[in-house]
Amino acid sequence: MTSALNVVFMGTPGFAVPSLEALVQAGHRVSLVVTQPDRPRGRGRRLEPPAVKTAAMEAGIAVIQPEALSRPETNAAIADSGPDVIVVVAFGRILRPRMLEIARLGAVNVHGSLLPKYRGPAPIQWAIIEGEAETGITTMKMDPGLDTGDILLAAKTPIGPTETAADLHDRLAVMGADLLVETLDGLSTGTLEPIPQDHDRSTYAPMLTKADGRLDWNRPAPELNAFIRGMTPWPGAFTRAGDQRLKVFASEPLDVTTDAPAGTVIRGFADELRVATGRGVLSILEIQGASGKRMAIRDFLMGAKLPPGTVLS
Repeated sequence: MTSALNVVFMGTPGFAVPSLEALVQAGHRVSLVVTQPDRPRGRGRRLEPPAVKTAAMEAGIAVIQPEALSRPETNAAIADSGPDVIVVVAFGRILRPRMLEIARLGAVNVHGSLLPKYRGPAPIQWAIIEGEAETGITTMKMDPGLDTGDILLAAKTPIGPTETAADLHDRLAVMGADLLVETLDGLSTGTLEPIPQDHDRSTYAPMLTKADGRLDWNRPAPELNAFIRGMTPWPGAFTRAGDQRLKVFASEPLDVTTDAPAGTVIRGFADELRVATGRGVLSILEIQGASGKRMAIRDFLMGAKLPPGTVLS
């Protein structure tokens, strides 16, 4: 690193923590962290701080948690920090043009895809769901649009055949931290040449909800396998057997043919759950039923009956 920068860091969940820690370790001065307010979580609905707040407090960095970025005091707090650059990683809100202009080097975002593909809030999940062979991290110079700014740097990585969104999330978080430090080095020396995105090639990765996790058994088995991996851990892939909701965590497409209608449990070995799909057969490997425990399918079938002919929906 050629020179330390004064950074205002904006981020919220665990994905942003490695980037914050990397900036500190690289010798940059993080003078202020902006994160979202504490939220109630769990069955007890107790207020819990965002992961970035916890990391910032452990590092002794000042933290603010504005309810709205439009408040003048938020803009003033950032401006008073005198940042050379604003870094945004999974913050969860769009910055207004006025805020983007505060720092002399502008605002840099770390995004979990190879832009312009998978703009939006769920790029990691959708890259897996759509069956991509690779994805990566992009750093970009932020503009008022949604992930539309000029690209600064990008790094690619293959998506493993059994990799879930949780696995890929953790890998990309570390990759993003490394690429961020490299990006700030380039900005500080003026050696980075921003590259405009090809907007005609853009795709969007919308926010996922619980309802989005329902399995459509009419789809081919390989697509359903990718869907399950992309939905793990959130919002979770699920299906129903009658009035029982079954959450599916892992599966394997089989090179097996069947004439059974899609969604029908077909005969297999005693410790298997094979389901006919729109093309091919999907073997369910890990599942969660009414007990609330995630189990290997062998253990689940010891206490649950899903005989051949059962129709999942």
